[in-house]
Amino acid sequence: MGQQQLLLIVLGVIIVGVAIVAGINIFRASAITSKRDNVLNECINLAAMAQQYYMKPTSLGGGGKSFINWTVPAELQITANGNYKAVVYSDSIIITGTGNEVVTANDSVQVEVTVLPTSFRTKIIH
Repeated sequence: MGQQQLLLIVLGVIIVGVAIVAGINIFRASAITSKRDNVLNECINLAAMAQQYYMKPTSLGGGGKSFINWTVPAELQITANGNYKAVVYSDSIIITGTGNEVVTANDSVQVEVTVLPTSFRTKIIH
């Protein structure tokens, strides 16, 4: 009887250990997805700002059908979620958002949004 109880205790400890490891992995995967979504949402917000700049006439401080001279606003270059950079062309902008938390080893969440005058495309890099 004592040996059977010991076996059940060992089995219970193993099951609890496996459940804890699985829970940690699920939490980590959820945190990565959440961070990626936050960075992507901020990039899309910047894309909308760039499109507004494109459509606004130069007399009102816009680009007058050009993205030239648009920049990421200073207060949005570094946020609680990450940092954002833009490569500007006359007919498009590529906004790259990099999460500020390391996800695995040396890499962090990174997304890219290509902004066109009336649309944008998203690409998840990491």
